[in-house]
Amino acid sequence: MILTVTMNPSIDIAYPLDHLAIDTVNRITDVRKTAGGKGLNVSRVIHLLSHPLVATGVLGGNFGRFIETKLDEDGIPHDFSHIDQESRQCIAILHDGGNQTEILEAGPELSAADGAAFLTHFDQLLAQADLVTISGSLPRGLAPDFYSTMIAHAAAKQVKVILDASGAALTAGITASIKPLLIKPNEDELAALLNVPVDKHDLPALKQHLQAPVFAGIEWIVVSLGAAGAFVKHNDRYYQAAIPKINVVNPVGSGDSTLAGLAMAIADGKDDEAVMKTAMTTGMLNTMEAQTGFVNPALFDEYYAKVTVTAL
Repeated sequence: MILTVTMNPSIDIAYPLDHLAIDTVNRITDVRKTAGGKGLNVSRVIHLLSHPLVATGVLGGNFGRFIETKLDEDGIPHDFSHIDQESRQCIAILHDGGNQTEILEAGPELSAADGAAFLTHFDQLLAQADLVTISGSLPRGLAPDFYSTMIAHAAAKQVKVILDASGAALTAGITASIKPLLIKPNEDELAALLNVPVDKHDLPALKQHLQAPVFAGIEWIVVSLGAAGAFVKHNDRYYQAAIPKINVVNPVGSGDSTLAGLAMAIADGKDDEAVMKTAMTTGMLNTMEAQTGFVNPALFDEYYAKVTVTAL
């Protein structure tokens, strides 16, 4: 079972408009509300591809109950820690021929007691888990090293962790004594970690960057190359996973879908090539759908066969 963690979930609300008028009324007839957050996108893709999972994190209030109802409707197993505060909402206004304007609430501020209660809950769930994914931002009130604390708790139960975070939480996660199994930094995150400019299209330089001491002890590093696929380091081996040209409908959530593919293949003990092909396929399939964090399982085999992996 894969345990997917979303510490700051949201109700994601999409407002499609032909034109966003400023300083006046905009009326909406088509409103889409989903259980959102990077980890819940991961959860949805894993569920759609029929892999066992449990989604966890922190929820509270009426919005939290709405998120759980949406997960129930989708058939996604979940077991959250609950707080007295209200979970957040995030609004995306889709307007004017492809523009997207977002209004993102910060979400609740957790107390030390809330954090401790979640860790107790997390420890109980680890007993069932083969692998953990941690995705997205930390709620306010939790220290930047909270994810590294979770990684240590998982290691105590011999459970590996895939970490998809940024900023101080990512830095704390990879500089702690116990490392995540896999990280998936983008170009900007790599540059921030190394304090040097990074060009993701310069593969020889990227190979050198990933040998920096800050990455020591991290088994997998996956760097998205956009339409060119991904550059991957697994221990001392390096690969480029290339994807075919596809019709992109909505790229939002493709990173989370890629992470879902990585988690499933690693949890199933697949070899390097299969891990990368699975991840590229789930990422591609998400971009082909209008709904974020969604794939069509019927297309999986067709697009899996189109991914190529080259050792570098």
